[in-house]
Amino acid sequence: MALKFSVPGEIGGVSFLDSSRGTFRHLKVDFSFKRRERRTILSKRTCCSIQQNPPPAWPGRAVPEPGRKSWDGPKPLSIVGSTGSIGTQTLDIVAENPDKFQVVALAAGSNVTLLADQVKTFKPKLVAVRNESLVGELKEALADCEEKPEIIPGEQGVVEVARHPDAVTVVTGIVGCAGLKPTVAAIEAGKDIALANKETLIAGGPFVLPLAHKHKVKILPADSEHSAIFQCIQGLPENALRRIILTASGGAFRDWPVEKLKEVRVADALKHPNWNMGKKITVDSATLFNKGLEVIEAHYLFGAEYDNIEIVIHPQSIIHSMVETQDSSVLAQLGWPDMRLPILYTLSWPDRIYCSEVTWPRLDLCKLGSLTFKVPDNVKYPSMDLAYAAGRAGGTMTGVLSAANEKAVELFIDEKISYSDIFKFVELTCDAHRKDLVANPSLEEIIHYDLWARKYAASLQPSSGLSPVPA
Repeated sequence: MALKFSVPGEIGGVSFLDSSRGTFRHLKVDFSFKRRERRTILSKRTCCSIQQNPPPAWPGRAVPEPGRKSWDGPKPLSIVGSTGSIGTQTLDIVAENPDKFQVVALAAGSNVTLLADQVKTFKPKLVAVRNESLVGELKEALADCEEKPEIIPGEQGVVEVARHPDAVTVVTGIVGCAGLKPTVAAIEAGKDIALANKETLIAGGPFVLPLAHKHKVKILPADSEHSAIFQCIQGLPENALRRIILTASGGAFRDWPVEKLKEVRVADALKHPNWNMGKKITVDSATLFNKGLEVIEAHYLFGAEYDNIEIVIHPQSIIHSMVETQDSSVLAQLGWPDMRLPILYTLSWPDRIYCSEVTWPRLDLCKLGSLTFKVPDNVKYPSMDLAYAAGRAGGTMTGVLSAANEKAVELFIDEKISYSDIFKFVELTCDAHRKDLVANPSLEEIIHYDLWARKYAASLQPSSGLSPVPA
């Protein structure tokens, strides 16, 4: 079988899936692979649709448990990834609502200057800097602080921030599998998770979800699409959810003909029509890999089967996602493209907090005029079929898909591979992983195959023989 990507002279002979049969949700993919359990290896032909799923975070409905505490004073928060986009927007919310939230711990990677400013403003008790070599610089920057926080360097420091005893909710904003260990630590410490790290569920779902259920921890989605779904299922009766509809802007190339994609340059892929985001997520929006990954995340969060999760192109990015109930009613969440709203809801749930229309402009549908939708093109966006195939395979395959895409996007941004190579590299990496797929992985296995996928993707030749070569 071959991936049909209509760029002359590109890709052939790839066997991970066949996307030539139209919309993937009507295709039941049957992979032949060896499934590896921890101590037993057996070879069998396995239909991906029978993959045993971990328990979802929210099985089609969201209802606060009786007696859930509404905070009278400021709710204590830990923020992992405080200097990134999610972290800084979370701190904007805290600054605007000091009577509702307080920061007890912050963790950052290497932006010591910004971290020091955050410490001076929010006065956390504990601070971690992942880059241990920068601890001295951070201490120097905080030398004039009257109340100095405890500083713990490295990965252990990030973990300690995540499980700080005073924190009630932990915001996980670190990108990649680096966010998995601190998230696990927070869950084991009984903290609710404001989830902005996709890898927590895309790679770690088979391990993380049972752990969250064991510790009675709530996983609250902080990205706009899954927050929209989460808001729409509030109070639904059992078994009411019929379908999830994820909206996508279509990214930089939604109006480009397929034939023109062979001319794509990095600067073209970074021109998002609606959102101002980092380079990686902007490229993911252009390829629609972001939406494919969100399909997997929606499956893990809400328990919907892959046949019941759909993607629709919505250029205005006003409807952030929809759900259909059993009686065919469709519920949607609308708002301006602003990440602060879904972040705020994860922090305040199940309550709603008043927001000033000065800093939070209210939606005006009359001013907006019209909302439009269209079916995504599987030929333009091969990422959709790859994501659905990986999701149906389950286990470690979804993490491999995510890691391979991250490496491929990095290579594309560095201008080492072409735009079409992104899809090629991801498919080849997933295809190579089939023989080693672990259905119910441990945390160590999840991290191992994340690293393996990055290394394997990096070893592939761009636009040539399609065979891995030594890196």
